[in-house]
Amino acid sequence: MKIEIWSDVVCPWCYIGKRRFETALAAFEHKADVEVQWRSYQLDPSLPEHYDGTELDYLSERKGMAPDNVRQMFGHVTEQAAAEGLSYDFDKAVVANSFKAHQLLHLAAAHGKGDDVKEALLSAHFEHGEDIGSRDFLLHTGTAAGLPTGEITQMLETDKYADDVRADFDEARRLGVTGVPFFVIDRKYGISGAQPAELFGQALNEVWAEAHPLVMVNQPGGNGYETDDSGEVCGPDGCAATP
Repeated sequence: MKIEIWSDVVCPWCYIGKRRFETALAAFEHKADVEVQWRSYQLDPSLPEHYDGTELDYLSERKGMAPDNVRQMFGHVTEQAAAEGLSYDFDKAVVANSFKAHQLLHLAAAHGKGDDVKEALLSAHFEHGEDIGSRDFLLHTGTAAGLPTGEITQMLETDKYADDVRADFDEARRLGVTGVPFFVIDRKYGISGAQPAELFGQALNEVWAEAHPLVMVNQPGGNGYETDDSGEVCGPDGCAATP
């Protein structure tokens, strides 16, 4: 089973959704057979590399949201995050363009470190007030995850993996993704938003059951039972009781 997850590292619900999905996956009987691929998405591609203002300023000035409504939203999201063991601090959040961070994620995926770097970036942005647009920070994050320093430097100084990031954006548009997080299972089923862990668990089980139907074997007469001389209905595993 393959699960592709479109998300942005500056999306608060994406981190919450990641935790809820991980809770469901940990309890899934066939988790060893699940491949997870992180896909890139940007909520605001027009952001400059660095924005001179707070998260509150950004949402009120660039998005036109009333400051009081923004504060109320911050409080609600922070509570939801806390329920998943996350410590959001919007007062410290640094508003920055996430494109380079997505390039780093593709480099990390090439080395089998995609989930580690995704976790590090989300935590850095929402819990620790780090600047995910800073090249020094991205270099530190990548090396801490075990990525080759030379490859990180090359990625930061060139457009390497930029086409892969844009390809994810294009694929999201083709699939009709208009918000994140967005989960796609085996390219057949989509789950939008940071749904409860129970819903993710239900989806995993249903998709697995559909892809791996129970096949009955050794079925004489096509129904799995034979009738013996006494008229009792019997099969290879025993006899069925008559009503």
